Amino acid sequence: MKKFKGTGVAIITPFKNDSSIDFTAFGRVVDHVIKGGVNYIVVMGTTGESATLTKDEKKAVISYILEKIDNRIPLVVGIGGNNTNEVINQVRGWDLKGVDGILSVSPYYNKPSQKGIFQHYKSIASVSPLPIIVYNVPGRTGSNMTAETTLELAHEFENIVGIKEASGNMEQIMKIVKDKPENFILISGDDMNTLPVIAAGGSGVISVLANAFPAQWSEMVNQCLKSNFKAAREIQFRFIEMIELLFIDGSPSGVKAMLNVMNLCQNTVRLPLVPVSRTIYSRIQKAIDEIK
Repeated sequence: MKKFKGTGVAIITPFKNDSSIDFTAFGRVVDHVIKGGVNYIVVMGTTGESATLTKDEKKAVISYILEKIDNRIPLVVGIGGNNTNEVINQVRGWDLKGVDGILSVSPYYNKPSQKGIFQHYKSIASVSPLPIIVYNVPGRTGSNMTAETTLELAHEFENIVGIKEASGNMEQIMKIVKDKPENFILISGDDMNTLPVIAAGGSGVISVLANAFPAQWSEMVNQCLKSNFKAAREIQFRFIEMIELLFIDGSPSGVKAMLNVMNLCQNTVRLPLVPVSRTIYSRIQKAIDEIK
């Protein structure tokens, strides 16, 4: 799936100080990442605080961002959860005209077996009108989707076209790359691991950092895809501290602080998340000054 190769950005959902969605700021961030050269946008993922959005807000976000993107780049929508029937209802019931794909996180909290994970995705694939990227993020879900389960899904369902892999397990990642179908893509789910994942045969990244630094991170990914790893390392090394700062006080608190420093959005997240500490905010300001 060439449209999902390169740099995808897991875009934030900006909020006003009263915690309502700030669509004006949303537009600024969308334009910022598109001008920075990202290849596609992923909306309503973890970084978009989808867990705290109501159903009506999610529909409003999809409608707004489709209008704002205006076919400039592809859009992937996050539709996932630990209630398989509810995920199916959303896939069937939402207006997804103009959307290019679905990112669906492996079921969390329930801690299903590998058979349960397989059956969950089989059920979604049977009703989805769009390509599906499955999302393995054990640090958030409490369970790992093994390489064997990923490969079984990849070989059995044509509309399961890729995986966002955030396990950090390079052995698992290489097993997937080795035995996957030719058209199935493996996408890094971690900014810090983007370079080694692409070197192992990955197709790019769905990035948090690219909200703030789309041009630089897209260039790093493009250099990797050209096998220019020396040039890519130079960019990666410049951003090591910045990537660490994204997550010290929780995500997307870190990247929203960065975008606030850049005057792109308010420094507001929804509970149970809270903004970064004053110490981390100061470190972010300093790191941005040094990057510039």
